[in-house]
Amino acid sequence: MFEVTRGAAKQIRKTAGDGDMEELALRVSANREPDGSIIYRMGFDEFAEGDTVVSTRGVDVLLRTNDKSLLQGATLDFVEIEPGQMQFIFMNPNDPSFVPPTE
Repeated sequence: MFEVTRGAAKQIRKTAGDGDMEELALRVSANREPDGSIIYRMGFDEFAEGDTVVSTRGVDVLLRTNDKSLLQGATLDFVEIEPGQMQFIFMNPNDPSFVPPTE
């Protein structure tokens, strides 16, 4: 369904601890833009009726029903974009702008 890498899980837990939000899950949402690309949002939140909870690498991720199909097969990672610049990225086969990494 939806996965979180080890690096992303570590950063999510650190951010939750720094913000005193350990009791909350990470909500991830996705919206398709008119050009077909996908915009992602995430933040700590409480479970709401109708949410799907995905537990991955010790992190509970909340997905709304409308977001599940856009996030099916996606992976959240935390990577160094440029030296010293770390960022969350979504690797999502449902996003036309996604380019799979080459081996």
